Amino acid sequence: MSKNSTDLHLADPAIDMSVWAGREDPEPDSLRWHQVITPVKSDSAPGAALIGFASDAGVARNQGRVGATEGPRALRKALAPLAWHRSAPVFDAGDVSCHGNDDLEAAQQRLAERVAALMAHGHLPLVLGGGHEVAFGSWSGLARHFEAQGEARPRVGIVNLDAHFDLRDPSHVRSSGTPFAQIAAECHARDWPFRYACLGVSRASNTRALFTRARELNVLVREDHEIDALRLEAIVRDLQRFMARCDHLYLSIDLDVLPAAEAPGVSAPAARGVPLALIEPLLEAVRDTGKLRLIDVAELNPSFDIDGRTAKAAARLIHRLTLDT
Repeated sequence: MSKNSTDLHLADPAIDMSVWAGREDPEPDSLRWHQVITPVKSDSAPGAALIGFASDAGVARNQGRVGATEGPRALRKALAPLAWHRSAPVFDAGDVSCHGNDDLEAAQQRLAERVAALMAHGHLPLVLGGGHEVAFGSWSGLARHFEAQGEARPRVGIVNLDAHFDLRDPSHVRSSGTPFAQIAAECHARDWPFRYACLGVSRASNTRALFTRARELNVLVREDHEIDALRLEAIVRDLQRFMARCDHLYLSIDLDVLPAAEAPGVSAPAARGVPLALIEPLLEAVRDTGKLRLIDVAELNPSFDIDGRTAKAAARLIHRLTLDT
């Protein structure tokens, strides 16, 4: 990929910065996100770059509760007032929008182009969903970047915090329930290893066929009921062993991994879920490897959020991931 082509994809005149607003404190060293973030440019110094994926086409195809297309804006609004504790810059790279259910595959490819362009400029893309169909677009951008860099067989570890495997058969319909099956197929076609960890899985929400498929793909699985305070340290060690065998990490967070009381604004609220206090140490273990190349946050549905709980939880997770360590 040439630098000129990536420049074209970074230049987005439609970036709406009006959502980045909030209080300003008079004390020194009291900045907040809305005071620091700027639109990304082709000559921007490397930093974290937020890009929205305004889509719920995959959720609609998966017969879920639609409304996630408004997720990126709601998440930006929740991030705007948070205190700034970071030295590297952060940028807004605009949105990729999906215009109806039939536009999903094209929208995923547009997202892939934008992700690859941001990576080519040294940024850490942080994709704001949107339904979990975002994952296939996110990973496709990562793959494009590695191909452009000439990495023949990159060892990419996917860490997905999710109540669902999202390993459904994509030959019937591609949806928010199929992205990691699609990624597995793409890895097979490229002769790349498929390394996938799914933490927070609900047995009640995944069929036996999906558990069988996970075993066939050698997925690291930890169910929601396993992730408690007593076992958390052991699970973090399991995750660290998984990540040690990877050169690059892609972190995907489906907000339905959280309990419905903490995250009501999702397509499929969790009857049990994994509390935020137990999710954060898992995210920090990923962050602290130094291998994190790509993040996405999926399934924020403001139509069903209560008091902005889900958006605030998602914003806190992003805040933790982008803290200087």
